[in-house]
Amino acid sequence: MMLDFIVVLPELVLLFGACALMLVDLYVKSEQRRVSLAMAQAVLLLAAVATLLVLLGSGGELIYAFGKLYVADVMAHLLKLSAYAAVSMVLVYSRQYLIDRDLMTGEFLTLLLFALLGMMVMMSANSFLTVYLGLELLSLCLYAMVALNRDSATATEAAMKYFVLGALASGMLLYGMSMLYGATGSLNINEVAKQVAILSKDSTQHAFLIFGLVFVVCGIAFKLGLAPFHMWIPDVYQGAPTAVTLLIGTAPKLAAFAMAMRLLVNGLLDLAHDWQQMLAILAVLSMAIGNITAIAQSNLKRMLAYSTIAHMGFMLLGLLSGVVGGNWRNAPDAYGAAMFYTIVYVLMSLGSFGVLLFLSHKGFECEKLEDLKGLNRRNPWYAFIVLLLMFSLAGVPPTVGFYAKLAVLSAVVNAGMLWLAVVAVLLSLIGAYYYLRIVKLMYFDEPSDATPLAERPRAVRLLLSANGLALLVLGILPQPLMAICVFAIHKL
Repeated sequence: MMLDFIVVLPELVLLFGACALMLVDLYVKSEQRRVSLAMAQAVLLLAAVATLLVLLGSGGELIYAFGKLYVADVMAHLLKLSAYAAVSMVLVYSRQYLIDRDLMTGEFLTLLLFALLGMMVMMSANSFLTVYLGLELLSLCLYAMVALNRDSATATEAAMKYFVLGALASGMLLYGMSMLYGATGSLNINEVAKQVAILSKDSTQHAFLIFGLVFVVCGIAFKLGLAPFHMWIPDVYQGAPTAVTLLIGTAPKLAAFAMAMRLLVNGLLDLAHDWQQMLAILAVLSMAIGNITAIAQSNLKRMLAYSTIAHMGFMLLGLLSGVVGGNWRNAPDAYGAAMFYTIVYVLMSLGSFGVLLFLSHKGFECEKLEDLKGLNRRNPWYAFIVLLLMFSLAGVPPTVGFYAKLAVLSAVVNAGMLWLAVVAVLLSLIGAYYYLRIVKLMYFDEPSDATPLAERPRAVRLLLSANGLALLVLGILPQPLMAICVFAIHKL
């Protein structure tokens, strides 16, 4: 029993830290909440240290806890460390924005940490129950955060849409899990995998399993924001405060990727031929709808929302390329490429929404394409950072976005799905238009506001610069991160 608690040390640190933050914040009178912010960052640092201790103590091997409800492996540890970094960056980017709008409250910080706890549970889930518990903890926190600005009708409407559609998706996922439980007699993902291997050979049982699989894939598709389950993304991204949009568009994608890996790869690998076809359809739809619809957007947050849909479709290409005709040979590279793509996308998304927060100030929201006009004349350095971000999102070398797409496309070609790779490249070319349009606005259009940018906190300036330059450095030297991702998949 003591070993179980040692394995879940990162979750315990975060749980007790979030509870302590709630109590401490009752006595914080400053509207800037420096003490609360510092405490939140300290909790994230302690959780990261605890994760590294568990990783080093296990030697990178699998460890199960609480009757195999929970698993600690290299993939979970790597995704957790990425999530800590993402949430820490969210706090730095959003601080001034929230203070200017009187939204820097203890509720925001507490909900943020509890949402992270939900992500961590999903990353280490080894049972349908644990997956669902983590998913609901994450979702409920995000619903509340979208409605954080109670005076905004747009934010309240977005929260209601998110809640209703999220409840529908959770119900579909739960229904699919219940059907798989009915067929296999177990909620443990390892046991489900063993039973599915036996039952999939029986045509009657196979049809029953496929029925449950469809609902599970629908639930995963909603959480990743894949078409045609993407309806909530543009409205929630636009309606939520930009600081909350920054969170929704980044760290939860890591948890959704982990959920897809746990359920589809760890649990339902013997149905791979069936879910690969479903994922291929979802990937093509997402890339097509995301890239084509983004062209028509004049709101930056909606444009980035449709960009998210397209990028998640691209990530799916790696997931569906792992197993070819029952052969695992392509799996580590394909799943490693998908994991690499997810981490890189989170980094790109952090920078993109970080720029919107950076350019916003009290009484002004940087949300429209016109707000970026002539940015090069107002501040050439930050125009260059935005250029790196847009090039990476578009997949232009030498940024890391190019290498991420190349790795995924290589996995697709190696899986023998050349047609899918060609479709993905063509849709990426369409998507490049709306990213390069922003570069054109910054460098070739007259600014609507010619005044120099107001001074921003030093931490934000340094972080945004590092964020943009990291995309360039990782593009030139992607091998270390890619090797870690492939190693994590090998250890599953």
